[in-house]
Order: sequence, then structure tokens, then C-alpha cells
Amino acid sequence: MTRRSTRRLAALVVTLLLAAPAAALAAEGQVTIGAHITIAPRWLDPGETESAITPFIVLYAIHDALVKPMPAGQLTPCLAESWSASPDGLTYDFTLRAAKFHNGEPVTAEDVKFSFERYRGGAAALLKSKVKEVKALDARHVRFVLKEPWPDFMTFYGTTATGSGWIVPRKYVEKVGDDGFKKAPIGAGPYRVLSFNPGVELVLEAFDGYWRKAPAVKRVVMRNIPDETTRAAALKSGDVDLGYIFTGPVAEDLRRTPGLRIASARSNAVFYLDFLEQWDPKSPWADRRVRLAASTAVDRKAINDAEFLGFAGLTHNVVPRHMEFALPIDPPAFDPRRAKQLLVEAGYPNGFDGGDLSPNPPYFSQGEAVIGNLGAIGIRLRLRTMERAAWLTAWREKKLRGVLLAAQGAGGNAATRIEGVATKNGLYAYGVLPEVEDLFQRQARELDRKKREELLHQIQRILADRVVFAPIWENAAITGIGPRVEEAAATLVTSYPYTAPFEELRIKR
Repeated sequence: MTRRSTRRLAALVVTLLLAAPAAALAAEGQVTIGAHITIAPRWLDPGETESAITPFIVLYAIHDALVKPMPAGQLTPCLAESWSASPDGLTYDFTLRAAKFHNGEPVTAEDVKFSFERYRGGAAALLKSKVKEVKALDARHVRFVLKEPWPDFMTFYGTTATGSGWIVPRKYVEKVGDDGFKKAPIGAGPYRVLSFNPGVELVLEAFDGYWRKAPAVKRVVMRNIPDETTRAAALKSGDVDLGYIFTGPVAEDLRRTPGLRIASARSNAVFYLDFLEQWDPKSPWADRRVRLAASTAVDRKAINDAEFLGFAGLTHNVVPRHMEFALPIDPPAFDPRRAKQLLVEAGYPNGFDGGDLSPNPPYFSQGEAVIGNLGAIGIRLRLRTMERAAWLTAWREKKLRGVLLAAQGAGGNAATRIEGVATKNGLYAYGVLPEVEDLFQRQARELDRKKREELLHQIQRILADRVVFAPIWENAAITGIGPRVEEAAATLVTSYPYTAPFEELRIKR
């Protein structure tokens, strides 16, 4: 070998040695998440947040709120460094911290006022009916003035019950418009949008100017993989580092796969049968005995064991037990014989055609299990599958029929949960019991905590006794975690099933 060749070889070796750490750093600087749903453009705008937990999968990354659920507690000051309520309960004052949006503009009181006034998502009508005005006192101080004392203001405004407290930049939104904002959103969260290909993936880049701390992971890719087996295969191959929502044999297989692990925690979500036709007096579902028969025919324990590896909790209340003002209600015992007798008493000895059963996507196998249980007593249902965003839209717009295997996962308390599904302004309420509406309005004005709890317990008892819904389980979302991930941040926020706070996401060094 000539001296010249030796020098070339040495230079090549040095180049390779220098390039290797750079390549490794590039690989370690990215986490890819396999999402169980197709991310809808509207979820990138907190102003349209539904009374569901799904949008917060991206909101926690891109945006920030004055107050939001964090590891420190359900009402943790974030963009607001502090907040206080007046003794009469009519005003709430927030002091903003020195925080910036992704475009470098400061977060101001005018942005807070603008974000609330443009909010049109879940519980918007209720919030607007309670808030008299929002005052931007100066750049860092904002005041909410209520029409009357409302003990649930902070629960609706500062938790995942709504997206009303998540702040967007007024000047930018006014410049690009609502549609432009969905295509290229600017927030104040730990990550900014690098690119968004609807139906394919969302690419996020760390925002080093985030007030809390710079994210440890420089890039996060959220890839849309609705099919569970495909998502699991991607996790096994290393194509994704995290995967949301695994069930049944797929989850069990991941748990047994060397190098992978699963994480699960009881979330705010309750899955329940919503009998949409019960408000039509001509429908079989209008008979309480029929609805009770359906509830009694569901083998909750078997579904839990088979689909959730036993992590879920059995219930007969749409309000999960851990929520404030929840009334623990046990489900009826699984008893197909009793269920058939109830159908006979209701005049349906041979059963009936119950229409479609539309499960909350992607929980289709659970829907099939419920169809099997109800079919065994003569209630015949057909599985109708949809994509998550389309399903939520159809549910909200009252276009679905038959029976839903519905799910409510937004945070808050018993009042926020009841508002969404059982009151006249509820985003997902297809009908309302007058006594429930009356009790709900009364509890909203009640300042005595004990009396308020009694009113909310009455509502929950009525909903259970009338079998307006047939709650089945308190969800325990299972996340799959790959070998590169040190901290998935999937269980840091109490009762929240996805990554949050995103700035806590870490990969192994």
C-alpha cells in the first residue's frame, strides 16, 4: 500500500468515526409515535376541541393552556403563573408568565381573551352563558367576570373537559384565518409543527423557547396507523417507538416480546352503550326493561379479561369512580337468563332487530363482543365501523342511529361528564330527562359542596336506575413502548392515557 493510499484510508476512517456519532445523534433525536387514529386537522385548533380526550393527543404537544392537568395536579398553572378567585366567586384573575408563541410573539392577555371568545367546542354554550366578560387588564393580567358564582368554572376552563383555556395567537389567527390556522398552527407548547400530511403523519420539532423547559427529544413524528396489528408490527420492527391503544392478544403478545414493554393506567374514559333510539316511543329501546336486558346480557368481566388484560374497571356509571362527585355504582350481574326474561316481560320473547352498533373507533373487537352477548338473548345488531374523526362528527351532529359503544374520556368532574352526555346543551346528548336537566342547573348554582354533591349523586342514580346508558368499563388504555424509549410520559398525568407533558419524553442515551 502506498503512502498516498494509506493517507486516504486514514482520512476515510476518521470521516466514518466522525459521522457515526452524528448519525447516532440524529437517530436519538427523534421519537416516532404510532397513533391509533387518523389525526384530523380540526384537532390542531383548540378552539374546536370536542368533549373528548382525542384532540389532546396533539394539543399537549403544540399548544399550552393557562391552567391544565399536569403531574403536579389537575389544575396546574402553566401559561398563567398564578390565578385567584374573588371571595364572592364572581371574578377570576390570572397573571401570565413570560411565555412566547412559536413565532416569537409574547403570550398576552389579549390572546387569552381572543381564545375564549372564539372557542366553539365542547361546553361552549354553557361557558358563554356563565361568563359575563373577559377583560385584558394589561399585557400580563386577564380577568374573567361571571354572571353569577359558578363553582365549576375552573373545572370546565382548566381541565380537559374543554379546550377553552388553551391559548392561540390572536394576530396570527386573524391574519391566516381559521382554515389557515389548521393547516399551519402556531401555539405556545413544547413542539411546533414542522409538517402535516393529513391522514399520514404529523411532524413536530422541539421549541427550545418553551417556558417550562426545552424538550429532550428534538423531533416527534406522529404516524397514523389505525390498524392495531400493523401498529404492533411497526413497534416490533422499530419503525415506531411508541404505540397507542393495544388490546387483547395483540397487547399480550407485546407484553411477552423481549425488548418491549407495555404501560397501562385507568383513564377518565368510560365505555358505555348509548341507546340512541330510546327517545322514540315506538322503538323497543324506549322500554327500560329492554335496556336493562341489554346491560344484564353484557359479560363485562369476560370482555375486560380478553380485551384489556384485566386492567379495566367494571362499572354502571358514566362518571368514573376517581372523579370528584362520582357515585360508585356496580353493574348488574351478568345473567343471560334474566335478560331474556326481561325481554319477554317487555313483549319481545323472540328478540328484535336493534339496528346498528357503532363502536368508538378503533374498539371494534369490543363491539363485536357486545354484539355476541346481545345476540345470545335475541337482540340482533350489525357492526358499523367508522374512522374516529368521522365517528365523533356523526355522533355530535346526531346522525348516528341504533346503539353506540360510546366513550367519554375528557377530564373534569361529575358535572362536566354529565353536561356532555345528559343535558340539553350536551354535545353528545340525543335526549334529556327533564328531572336531570333541573338537577343539573340547580347543582351549577349550589355553593355548598355537600349539597352539590348530593344533587350530582341524584343525577347519577337516576341515569343508572332508568338505564339511560349501560356503562361497561372504566378504560385502561394500553401503550406499547419500544426499547429506545426511557420515558414515554404516558402515565405521568393522572388519568390521562397519552404522552404528556411532551417535554418529559426521553430516549435512552
